[in-house]
Parts: sequence; C-alpha cells; structure tokens
Amino acid sequence: MNLLKALATISSLTLVSRILGFVRDMLIARIFGAGMVADAYFVAIRIPNLLRRLFAEGAFSQAFVPIFGEYKNRKSHDETKLLVDHVVTLLAVILFIVTLIGIIAAPILVYVTAPGFVKDADKFNVTIQMLRITSPYIFFISLVAVAAGILNTYNKFWVPAVAPILLNVCNIGAALWLAPLFDQPIIAMAWSWVIAGIVQLAFQIPFLKKIGMLPKWRFSLKDAGVWRVIKQMGPAAFGVSISQISLIINTIFASLLAAGSVSWLYFADRLMELPAGLLGAALGTILLPSLSKHYADESHEEYSKLLDWGLRLTFMLTLPAALALGMIAVPLLATFFQHGAFVANDVLMTRNALVGYSVGLIGMLAVKVLAPGFYAQQDIRTPVKIGIGTLLVTQAMNLLFVFGMELHHAGLALSIGLGSCFNSAILFYLLRKRGIYRPEPGWGPYFSRLCIALLALGATLWFGMGSEQHWLTTHGWVRILHLSALVVGGGAVYFAVLWLLGFRLRDFAKRGA
Repeated sequence: MNLLKALATISSLTLVSRILGFVRDMLIARIFGAGMVADAYFVAIRIPNLLRRLFAEGAFSQAFVPIFGEYKNRKSHDETKLLVDHVVTLLAVILFIVTLIGIIAAPILVYVTAPGFVKDADKFNVTIQMLRITSPYIFFISLVAVAAGILNTYNKFWVPAVAPILLNVCNIGAALWLAPLFDQPIIAMAWSWVIAGIVQLAFQIPFLKKIGMLPKWRFSLKDAGVWRVIKQMGPAAFGVSISQISLIINTIFASLLAAGSVSWLYFADRLMELPAGLLGAALGTILLPSLSKHYADESHEEYSKLLDWGLRLTFMLTLPAALALGMIAVPLLATFFQHGAFVANDVLMTRNALVGYSVGLIGMLAVKVLAPGFYAQQDIRTPVKIGIGTLLVTQAMNLLFVFGMELHHAGLALSIGLGSCFNSAILFYLLRKRGIYRPEPGWGPYFSRLCIALLALGATLWFGMGSEQHWLTTHGWVRILHLSALVVGGGAVYFAVLWLLGFRLRDFAKRGA
C-alpha cells in the first residue's frame, strides 16, 4: 500500500468535507450570528462530539485497532469476526446507556459545561432542548467510528473519509430547507446531527458486509479479546482526548466571559480543523494500522522509519499552515463568515482566538503522529500520564492568560495550543529515550530549508494581504478573488522555494504494511 497515495486520498475527501463545513458555518454565521442561540447550539453539539471522541475516535480506535490488527494478522477470519461481534455488541449497549443519560441529565450537563448560561433562562433552556435532541448522535456516530476502524485496518480508507461529507450535507440541508419550518430555526440544526449519524452509519454497512466484517448481535463477556479492549479503552479515552477535555473546560470559562465568546472560539476552531483534518487526522488514520503491523512483525527499524516519515510530512505541511492562519486570520474570517449577523467585531474577536490556536498547530498535529507510536504497541499508560500533565499545564495557563493577563477568550485558545506543544514534546522525548523512534539522518538541513521557504511565504502574505480594514469593508467577489490569489500565491511561493532547495515528491513516497 502506498501511504502517500492513501494520505492524498483521505486528504482530498477531507478537503471536500471541510469546504462543505465552511459552507455550513457560513450559513450558520449569516443566519444566527455569534449571539445567544449560536452559543447554545455550539454547546449542545460540543458535548456529543466530545463523547464521540472519547468513546469512539479516542478510546475505541486507539484501544481496538491495534488488537484487531493483531487478530487480522495472526488469527483466522472467523476468530477475528467473533471479536468484532463481541466488541461491537458490548459497545452498542454502553452507547445506548450513555445516550439515555445524555437525554435525562441534559440540564446537569449544560449546567456543568456552560454555567454562565444559567443567568439567561432562555439560553439555558434552548441549550437543554438541543442537547436532548443531539444526544442520540453519540450512539450512531460512535458506531460509525467503529466501522471506520475496521475498514481502515483493511485499507479501505476512502469509505470512512466520505462519512464527514454526509454530515455536512445534512447540516447544510437543514439550514436551507428544514430551519424555516421550525418556530425556533436553530432546533432544525440540532435534528440534522441525528439524521446525519443514521445516514453515515447506513453508508458504511455495505462495505463492512463486503469484507465479511458486518457485526452481528453476540453479547459475551468471556472473550479474552473483549477484555483486552476494555482494559485499554478507559485510559485511551483520556490519553487521546486531552485536547477535547480542555475544550470543554474552555467552554466553561468562555460561558463566563462576554456573550459571543463560545461562538468566537468555535469559528476559530473551525479554521484550525482544516489543516488538522487534511493532515493530522489523515496521518493518524493511515499510521496506526501500519505501525500495528510492524509491531506485530517485530520490524522495529520500519516502525521508526514510519514515524520519521510522518513527522517530516507534518513539519513540511503544518508550519506553513500555522504561519498562514496567524498572518491572514482577518482575510480568512472576513471572507468566510462576515455576512448577515456576523459583523466586523465578530471577525476581530475570532481573529484573536485563531492566532492563539495557530501558535500550537504544530503540536496538535504532531500528537497525531507521535501518540500512535505508543498505542500501536498497546502502551496506554504513557500517553495517559502525559495527558494528565498536559491537562494540568493547560488549566494553569488558562488561569494565567484569562484572569492574570486578561487575554479573555484568546487566552483560552492560546492555552490549548501551547498545551498541545507540551504534549507532543513529552511524547517525542519518551519515544526517543526508549529507543522506539530514532530520527533518520538529515533533519538539520531539512529543517533549515523549511525555514527559508517559510520566510518566503511570510513575505508573500505580508505584502499581499494589505490592511485589515480593507478586508472588513470590502464585500463579495473582491474578497474572494483577493483571498484566492493570496492563498494560491503563498502556496506557490512556498512549494517553489522547496523545489528549488531540492525537495521532490518522490522523496516522500512510503510503502505501508
């Protein structure tokens, strides 16, 4: 399997998803702005998304995929299928209970995660209503993530990559056609998440059936493999989802700040999700199965080389993205979101958060490469210990930046970014110390050439963007064409300089397990 080709496939589909996501967010910004109902909506969908990442993308994927890969490589098809049946059945039961708790305990969850909403009864009540509607999304999307883990292990990467596209299509459809049918239009957006979960799961079922891995209802607690997964899931949920837990804590802080703070953080996070999804999530998706295979085969040298390949790609593609997000935050936000109820002040407030996030983008994406280096070896304890330290450091920075330095919501974003850098630095240090990762020769010259290309990119963006006031006062196609020229021109300059310095696409070709 050509990993670079697989990465390109996933990234291309993710790009389509992100574009549709921006269309959705532009509609939300235009219709609802960054006020009371928007804040309520973002809290209502953030809680199910956190639980999804804890139960499925975090805990399940990191705990199940290495063990599932081991079964696939060392045991018979029937034994592997039995593991899938037992694990998925148990997970479905747990998810059903969690969903019921989400519906019943919605007032408590909103009170805990957004205590600042209590002083506004309307805001508090509409958040509870939407959380009850979105809670079933936890069940469906977690099963979607289970299916994705199975399909990725069989190198069917493109199928799970299509699922987020379906989510955005459902959200856009609700904003355009379903919202006008409701007395409170924002309620339609909450229903669209449940509809999307069902659609995404239904889409993956035929592909699971084709590879003979469509789960059947088989409840058993006697399967040794099930208990191995269970033992890994708890710590993995915390270890992988530290940034998500920090986001929830940030929501608590943001709910206590000026109205709109939750929304400003959300829209900044949406722009951060573009490079995070295009590279970080895609790299994590393709690395874990291959690393698990190398570990099962005791191919330690290939294991280390694969981590090195992932890190080089991360630095080459993430550093220019971080620089661009920080420098042209206002052009990006004004072009995408300054419409209707989303005004110039919202752009500037969101810009502050985006700059804070961009500082830690390299750390956020490096974690996607480094954490699988432990999880593929079924080592959960190490990332958990690092995660606990990261959480404490992040909250200490929250107190310093928000209340000590009065950076308000921008301080919350900055603490998340710097916390991710701390997380990735400790992961890197321990991988090196334990001999799991040994950097390949040439990192010094490699990084020096990246710095030259980054200087060229920065100069291009600086001279090309003009004043921020220009972006806040122009409209329509003037913004779109200017931003397009800025992004295309900056990207062309960056990669042209890399090419002149000797970078070639074939140098990054990599075969997976």
